[in-house]
Amino acid sequence: MKTVLKIGGGIIICMILLVVTLRATGFEPQDCPNAGASWTCKLPGLWLRGEPVTTPVKDWSFTDKIQTIKVQTQTPFLLPYSVSIWCAEYNGNLYVTSYRGRRWVEDIISDPRVRLKIGGQIYERTLSLISDPSEKAAVLQAKGKKYPTWKVPTVAETTVFRVLPE
Repeated sequence: MKTVLKIGGGIIICMILLVVTLRATGFEPQDCPNAGASWTCKLPGLWLRGEPVTTPVKDWSFTDKIQTIKVQTQTPFLLPYSVSIWCAEYNGNLYVTSYRGRRWVEDIISDPRVRLKIGGQIYERTLSLISDPSEKAAVLQAKGKKYPTWKVPTVAETTVFRVLPE
């Protein structure tokens, strides 16, 4: 019985050390201009690190020059989940799009509070699920202009989120 307790205690201590180490290093997803370029670009990360931005953003058009941003969601397992994604600006608002079924999309639907890393800056924001087909179509077209090699999907198969103003 003592051996089992020692082994169990050792495993718990190792898990705690692993989480502390990952928290200290961040373990961010890689920066890849094309997320589908290699399997390493598709690997998720944990915590995003950077300089916090507390001022409101009235116009997100500066993101037109940025190819990828990172989004950190909260999972039901009490660990964050972060990925590199593409974004689009439309009418001064920032949007992210994807397909249902992806881990980060389901996390946002469960808890819309996210951390966005744009450049080296961290934005604590809330995302809103867009259901209006005309707004979704306009956002998809804006994203298609920003990423000309991207095949624009149909409105029905896409999940679109807008970053809410703070």
